[in-house]
Amino acid sequence: MKFKKILGIDIGGSGIKGAPVNTKNGKFLAKRHRIETPVPATPRAVAEVIKIIAKHFKWKGPIGCGFPAVVMNGVIKTASNIDKSWIETDARELFTRTTGLPVWVINDADAAGMAAVRFGAGKDVKGSVLMITVGTGIGSAFFTRGRLLPNTELGHLILNGQNAEKYTSDATRKNEKLTWEEWGKRFNEYLMEMERLFWPELIVIGGGVSKKMDKFADQLTLKTKVIPASLLNDAGIIGSALSVRANRDVLMDWYQSLKI
Repeated sequence: MKFKKILGIDIGGSGIKGAPVNTKNGKFLAKRHRIETPVPATPRAVAEVIKIIAKHFKWKGPIGCGFPAVVMNGVIKTASNIDKSWIETDARELFTRTTGLPVWVINDADAAGMAAVRFGAGKDVKGSVLMITVGTGIGSAFFTRGRLLPNTELGHLILNGQNAEKYTSDATRKNEKLTWEEWGKRFNEYLMEMERLFWPELIVIGGGVSKKMDKFADQLTLKTKVIPASLLNDAGIIGSALSVRANRDVLMDWYQSLKI
């Protein structure tokens, strides 16, 4: 198995979307397919959506899934913005047994970061790159010379006495009806804290707000260069596929041990 073509799936709070990816160039091999995230988004319900997406593409090979939580060896360890029943669920095994195909599961922000460093805004950066994804919560991915430090969860740092993502996520902007200027000032506080702690060479902004940077860029005062993710909402799908390629030997040895 050459692992050039991988089905990437990005599991989000409102939608689950996937597409087959050419991992050599990061291009989609077919139009992406999106399904509304089930309510409640229990492990079994989400696994069935993964199966439906695989069937949509008549997929028979490996699958990579980006998941909005800390993921360790395929097991979900946190549930900040997802159903609490996910905690300690072995998502890798659940998705693999449900689809009958080898599935690798990775933190969704780590997946988006992998795509950005390989094919997008962070490509060829020699120093450290910090990817911040902004949506229902705040995700993060940190890279040094292209190497990922997984599961950083920097959206949960304490900022102004509260969890950072509760203070400056896009969901907070909408819920509190903040203007882009008001929200941009909050986001600037968060990014300045990232700069103070890590001093990255580049910060890449992903998620839905990456398409709106012109509305809040004037509020950003940190010294570090900040740019929007060039791959936009496709980064999670592409990075999920890349994660399979990066872990192919481990995945296939484990899959064969299941004897499905």
